[in-house]
Formats: sequence, C-alpha cells, structure tokens
Amino acid sequence: MKTLKTWALDGQDATGVTLTLGTRGQLRIAVLEDALFRVSLVRDAGWRQGRTWSIAPDGDTPWEGRSRDSVEGFSCPGFTLDQGESTLTIATGAVRLTVSTPLCLTWQAFHDGAWVTFAQERPTSAYMAGIRDYRHSHFLLRRPGERFYGLGEKTGELERSGRRYEMRNLDAMGYDAETTDPLYKHLPVTLTKTPDAGSYSLFYDNLATCWFDLGNELDNYHLPFRAYRAEDGDLDYYLRWSPDLLGLVKGQARLTGGTAFPPRWALGYSGSTMSYTDEPDAQVRLNTFLDRLAEYRIPCDSFQMSSGYTSIGAKRYVFNWNTAKFPDIDSMTASFADAGVNLVANIKPCLLKDHPRYDEVAEAGLFITDSEDATPEISTFWDAEGSHLDFTNRATVDWWKSNVTTALLDHGIASTWNDNNEYEVWDDTAICAGFGKSIDVSLIRPLHSVLMTRASEEAQIEHAPDVRPYLISRAGAPGIQRYAQTWTGDNRTAWKTIRYNTYMGLGLSMSGIFNVGHDVGGFSGPKPGPELFLRWIQNGIFHPRFTIHSWNDNATANEAWMYPEILPQVRDALALRYALVPYLYTLLYRAVTADEPMLRPTFLDHEQDARCFEQSDDFMLGRDLLVASVMDEGATERRIWLPANVTGWWDYHAGTWHEGGQEITLPVDLGSIPLFVRGGAVIPLAEGAARADAASGARVLAVFPAMGAQDGTSLLYEDDGQAADALDGNHCLIMARLSGDQALKLELSMTGAYTPGFDSVKVVLPRGEKRILSANGISVATGDIVTLGAT
Repeated sequence: MKTLKTWALDGQDATGVTLTLGTRGQLRIAVLEDALFRVSLVRDAGWRQGRTWSIAPDGDTPWEGRSRDSVEGFSCPGFTLDQGESTLTIATGAVRLTVSTPLCLTWQAFHDGAWVTFAQERPTSAYMAGIRDYRHSHFLLRRPGERFYGLGEKTGELERSGRRYEMRNLDAMGYDAETTDPLYKHLPVTLTKTPDAGSYSLFYDNLATCWFDLGNELDNYHLPFRAYRAEDGDLDYYLRWSPDLLGLVKGQARLTGGTAFPPRWALGYSGSTMSYTDEPDAQVRLNTFLDRLAEYRIPCDSFQMSSGYTSIGAKRYVFNWNTAKFPDIDSMTASFADAGVNLVANIKPCLLKDHPRYDEVAEAGLFITDSEDATPEISTFWDAEGSHLDFTNRATVDWWKSNVTTALLDHGIASTWNDNNEYEVWDDTAICAGFGKSIDVSLIRPLHSVLMTRASEEAQIEHAPDVRPYLISRAGAPGIQRYAQTWTGDNRTAWKTIRYNTYMGLGLSMSGIFNVGHDVGGFSGPKPGPELFLRWIQNGIFHPRFTIHSWNDNATANEAWMYPEILPQVRDALALRYALVPYLYTLLYRAVTADEPMLRPTFLDHEQDARCFEQSDDFMLGRDLLVASVMDEGATERRIWLPANVTGWWDYHAGTWHEGGQEITLPVDLGSIPLFVRGGAVIPLAEGAARADAASGARVLAVFPAMGAQDGTSLLYEDDGQAADALDGNHCLIMARLSGDQALKLELSMTGAYTPGFDSVKVVLPRGEKRILSANGISVATGDIVTLGAT
C-alpha cells in the first residue's frame, strides 16, 4: 500500500469540498449536519462499490441500494472555508476540521465556549491505499484518557481499549463470551469518549472484511495510534461529534435507518430448544411444551421452532417439512394459536447440494455464482456442502417470499427466525447479481443477512398487512435493526457467559442495535445447574429478547420447569418480567420513535459520575431502572454503585430510598433480583399479566418520588399490541407529571386516537414514602384507583 501525503483543493460545492491526491484519486469532505461530517476516498477509477445499504437517514434504502453520492435525508448546513499556505479549514457552528500537510485531519468542537481538539489523525501516514487493489487503512492518534466503545456484539469488556477486533461474520457456535472474535455481525462503528472535549463516533460504511486496532499494536515509528484496515471496498466514513455519548448512540441509529416496531407479544417469554424438533415425534414434543406451560403455570408468548422440522436424516433442508415428525402441521399450529403462543420458524439461506429443490433453484439462477464458470458457488454448510441464495437477485427475493408464504405463513406460522445467515462464502470473487450490476461477494457478504431478513419481512407484511411483523436474525450488518430483533448467537454454558453476554448486549445497544438478547441458560455445552440457570433467567428478564434456548451436549432441553427446587423463584422472575411489559413496551416505542436505547450502560445517563465508567455488571433498562443482576456462583451479597444524581434511588422491592453517588451492599439469596428506580420516575406496570400482548387488563403506575422538590414527566405508551398503523396515530400516550416537595402532585393526561382496554390506573408508592400524594387533584393512598381523562 501507498501512503497518501500530498493534496490540493480541487473544488467546493454546497455540501463540501474535494481535494485531489495526486494520482491516487480524490478525498471528498461533506458537511451533512452541524456535527456530522463525511470523508470519502474516491480512486481515479471511481467508487469500488458505488452503493450503500447501511446509510438510511430517511428510514430505509431501495432494494438495489442507495447511491454513495446521495445526500438525501441530511440537512447539509452552510459552512465556512478558509485556506492557508498548507492548510484548509472547514467549519460549522459545532465542528471545525483542519486539513494539513502531509495529509492529516484535525477535528475540533465548540465546547464549553471554546474550540477544543477532540480527534486528530496520525501525522505520519494517516491514510494508506492499495496500489493494485482496494485495500486501505486509516489511522488516528490515541490520546491519553480516551475510552473506546461500540463495534457491536464483541466479546470481552464493554470498553474496547487495547484490543484488536475483526469484522468477518462467522457461525461461532459455542463461542467464549470473554475472548472469541470474530462473531456474527459486521458493525464497523466506534464511539470515543474524550477526557475534555465530548465524544465522537466513527462509522466506516464498508461491508468488506476489516479490522480495528484500538491500542493493541505499537510501532516505534509512529506516535500511539488506533487503526482501521480493510481488505477491500471503499474508505468512506462518517464522523459525528456530540457533547455526550448518548447523542452518538441515537445518531448512529438514525443514520442507519432506525428500529423496527414488532408486536407487543415479542416482549414476552419465548421458549425454544433444538431438541424438540430433532426428536422423531417432534409434533408430540411441541404439544407437550404447551401442556407443561399449563401444568407449571408458566406464562409464554412465543416458541421458536428450530430447524429440525426441515430435516431429512441428520441434515436440514430449508422449506422442507418432515411430515414423519410433523404429520399434521395445521393442527399443531392451531394448538399453539389456541394457547396464545406465537410460532416462529427457523429458516436458512443455503441449500445443500442434495436439497430436493437444489437443481430447480440452480437452473433458475438464484444462487451466488462461481466467477470462473458461472455455476453455483459451493461452500461448507452444516457439515456438508451447499450453495447460498443470492438476495441481490430480485428473482431470488421473489422465490424466497413465495416459499416463506407457502411453507410457513399459510400454515399459521406468522413469524420467521432468519438463522445461519453469516454467508461464509470464502471465494472472494464469487459473483452476486447486484440487482443488475454484479458485485463480488467479498464486498457485500454481510448484506445478504440483511436482505434475506428484509425479504422475509416483506412476505410477512404482504400476507398479513394489518399486523406488524416479528422477525429474528442472528447475523447482520448496519440496518438489520430496521427489520428484526437479534441476539448474541450460540453462546456456551458457563457462569462468565451471563456477565460477558450482558456486556455484548450493551455493545450492540451502543452501536445502534437496541432490540437484543441472549440464549438464556446457554445454547452449547453442558446443561446448566439449578443456580446458574436461575441467575441466567433473573438477568434475562431485563433484556428486550427473553428466550430460553439450548442445544445441550447431552441432548437435554433448557426448560423453565426443569428444576423443581427453583421453580418458585423462576415463577417470581417471570412475574416480574410480565409486570414490566408496559414499561418495556414504552421503551420500545421510544427506541422506534426517538432512537433511545433500551439497554444502557450506567454512564450513558450519568456521564458526570466517573465511577460509572469503571467496569461494572450494573446496567440501565431505560433511563429509570438500574439492574444489578447476581452473576456469581454462591453469592451471598451484591455490591452496587448507585450513580450520582440529585434524585436518589429507590429499591424496587424493599421500598427504601438511597442517595446517589454511593456504593451499597445488599444481602442476596436465590430469589434476589436487585433492582433500583431513579427518584422522580413513574413506572408503568401490568397487574397479574399472563400474556404480554394483553390489550386490556389493569395498569399500575408505580410512583417513586425524588427526595425534595421535583418536576418531571414519565410516559406510558399503549396500542392494541399489533396494529400496523399504530405509529400513524392508532395509539395513545398517557403522560404522568410528578411535581411537588412536601406534598406530591401527580397529573395524568391521555392523548391519541386509540382507546385502551382500561379507563383507570392503580397508583402505588414505595413502602418508605410517607408524603401526601394527590392524583388529578384528588388525595390518594397507595393502591387507590385513579380514572384517566383524555386531553
């Protein structure tokens, strides 16, 4: 590769400037928002891949992708341009960028009344580009006191300093949640917290394999640096500054198209296991699951059917029903529907060479093809060989939608689990149709998981246009969150996995992927013991996706009732989950409409508290709930740092108030689920809920006042749980404004076209709160009912 050093101003337009780089092409700098700049290296031959499926400020991209030259969806504000003898400065009111010689970019923000440097490229070889290929590298200085976050579901600690990470989607079954890399998703975004100049994010819009080095590598010839290296594709990055990290998280979600809005039932407990559908009497086993739910009084809203339903022998064949295992598909799906349990079926994007329909698909030209002879590419898949469907071919999309419809939707299975979609096609020159303009698979490998899921979503919407679809995808790239919920893949059963999966979920959330979860109990490895299984459940209930799933080494299934000695504690955990569904659903609404992350590290809401940046197992669920799960075997106490704030924290269970900015130690037993509430919050709850998707039923407003004066508003979002037009006005918002000091005042108002299935709420206070409370002008005691009024 060659270092890019010399530059000259070539031109200016309404969105930015173009610099010539001698014979190496152009560096384009675009001002997209006051605090969002884009820098692109365009070779003399033009873009290596001139389309993007990741950038979607308007909510989505066309199927064939968005032109990299497009600035639609951005405000493109005015900027100033000053040229010196060997420098060029581009500035908005928020960010100032200086280009110096040799080529090096320095970024400043107007912060606390002055221009402060927040990022600077390495002054020696900031940019390197391949001479005969499209490899490229980008280097920045590592500055003392910086903290690095992002990169999606990476293993290890949430703060990424000192490690090297690879983006190359893999089916990493049984991974070590502390060390394994790479994993399932390609999310090339970092967030950097500076010690004195706010924070900034760097998002590289490139789907080719790449690496991030955040301090692992040292080179005597350069100052301490961080590196991004890619083996192909375009160097095209978006740099955003914000005074806080939360602004970056929300901005990344908006940049890549926002978050899908699934039905409310997706927030309930979801059962799953490989073992049921692998059994010769699979239909009987699935129906037995329904019987056990009733027998053990376990609430459940969905069941994820593993791929054994498609088997012929030991192999899986997508869209093939094994009718020996499932002799009456429609009666089985009817049984689940009658029980209120939604079925979600596993589907895979690779057809093994002996798939009954392989020749049909090959003749139709629906596979990715070998570049040498235009035959279907052949890759290893599920201990055999097969060919991957090409979702950049509209005919493939149509074929997929048709089969999702006939194999699943027409049988009453309304949701899809898009699995094994990492696209491990290692022939880099294999050809994708590219919707009419062919593309090497190496440039868009992770895109196929996104387009596969989009095709499944389109089929579901066309089949049931009045209902919001629900989809899951294991693999993904930026934009997967526009269509599906995701999880951290096939984890391994171990105590440490609870802890490190939690960090992985927070990493996804900080990368703009909010609707996430983990396989509770562990997917691969030994069967979890009673204590480990219980602690996993007690932590899992606080994640958007709450699924108990397994493929244990001894072929057993992780089931909520598998250990009678902990069944009471399991029921208690599930009861808490279902009580929290109105709060979770409101968080989901805020994620969709305001790009607010659901899972949050404590520092995301408490940046003023340096202690929150220390490694911790505590995390926030929304801005109001502090979760402190017990994650250690045999624990008898749990130390918790209560973030510094002016409102304090309430123990959710004990009803005691604690001042913020202190560490407390709680005694714990097997039933303990430590949970704290921010003072001043009003938490919406369901009372006695047996289903997450219940449109009616009692609602509780749990009022947790601050100590001292307060004036804040909390929200409860309600709709019928599934309507496709919910966000178009078919919903209501219940606002709860809490104010006062010695006497507390709660004002409730309701707006919106939807009429909920309740016209009053129960108001409750923590046991330790003794002040007088009035609600809508009427004095109330804890447990009193307050009638809602529309405004």
